[in-house]
Amino acid sequence: MRITCPICGERDRREFYYQGDAVALRRPDPDDTPEDWDAYLHLRDNPAGVTRDLWYHEMGCGAWLVVTRNTVTHEVLGAVLASDAARGAA
Repeated sequence: MRITCPICGERDRREFYYQGDAVALRRPDPDDTPEDWDAYLHLRDNPAGVTRDLWYHEMGCGAWLVVTRNTVTHEVLGAVLASDAARGAA
């Protein structure tokens, strides 16, 4: 799989570190139940189809990216800087 970093250009996905779903997870409060913390730390959806994921360009420029990809076909549909995605540019 190839990911196009907005700063470095097209790179092999092995340069990147996958962080998970780009939709922010709500961190439980310190006094929430152990079940809430377990779900936050360990449970993730594993959807088939188009997802928006957070990736870190670890072996490159160090940018955080939001990558839109299809988990069935492994097609990368686009990538933007996470800071731009947070501002609504994506």
